[in-house]
Amino acid sequence: MTRGAASAPAVAFVLIGLACQEVGASVAVLLFPAVGPLGMVMLRLVFAALVLMLIARPTLRGHSRAAWGAVVRFGAVLALMNGLFYLALTRLPLGVTVTIEVLGPLVLSIVTARRASSWAWALLAFVGVVALGGGGWDRLDLLGVLFALGAAASWAFYILASARVGREFPRLDGLALAMVVGALISLPFGIVDAGAALLRLDLLALGAAVAMLSSTIPYALELVALRRLAASVFAILMSLGPATASTAGFLLLGQHLNALEIAGIALVIVASIGAVRAGARREADPGAPPPAEPLA
Repeated sequence: MTRGAASAPAVAFVLIGLACQEVGASVAVLLFPAVGPLGMVMLRLVFAALVLMLIARPTLRGHSRAAWGAVVRFGAVLALMNGLFYLALTRLPLGVTVTIEVLGPLVLSIVTARRASSWAWALLAFVGVVALGGGGWDRLDLLGVLFALGAAASWAFYILASARVGREFPRLDGLALAMVVGALISLPFGIVDAGAALLRLDLLALGAAVAMLSSTIPYALELVALRRLAASVFAILMSLGPATASTAGFLLLGQHLNALEIAGIALVIVASIGAVRAGARREADPGAPPPAEPLA
């Protein structure tokens, strides 16, 4: 079997994972009127933490204070990133939110590449974000944009924190423990935001479905895919997130984008792919990027 044929299922796994993430985000948006964005964050993190703890069964002993500090910081970033992302979704279309959010890892990739040509991709991404205004930024909610930019910065910190936790803990142990920390941080905000809705079993079941779609299923598929795909190819596929988010927003939420906004999303995708390829040329094996948990 050729390498291309062997990697075809892996590419499909990544694309299915992206689709699951955006379907999960769409379901979350539909639940906002009932549980609120922060209530949705809490449900997602709590159920994701339960599933990951059952799968990973992490060992609590034998870890240094520095390792536990890394887990706490990682968990805090997870809670902040998800909170800002869902708050942005209350004010912006799904495709626009994901496109702005992807600027976080894009900027991190450009900075770490340390190539002058990488700044050309940064400029292209900037043009794409300007185009998202559709010729008039008054069409976009300013607070929503700020939330999305905060989620973008959090995603960059997520990547750094994930790498640190990955060095300190084996397998999924660090992620499972960090998810518990994130769930605990989100609890008071989620309880206040969702209130009595948390007593409804149907909403709890939908919250569990969002956690599975947005976290558990994509993460499992990405782990399988990374065994067959080069890290650079994986990262390029993940750059398609804004496109899948825009498609999900249109099909599931009825969110329409004009031609200029679609062009802006396309420019950000091209900039992300270009930045990934620039980084791949700098290093033959840059290391597998963490899953896009973050976020959508």
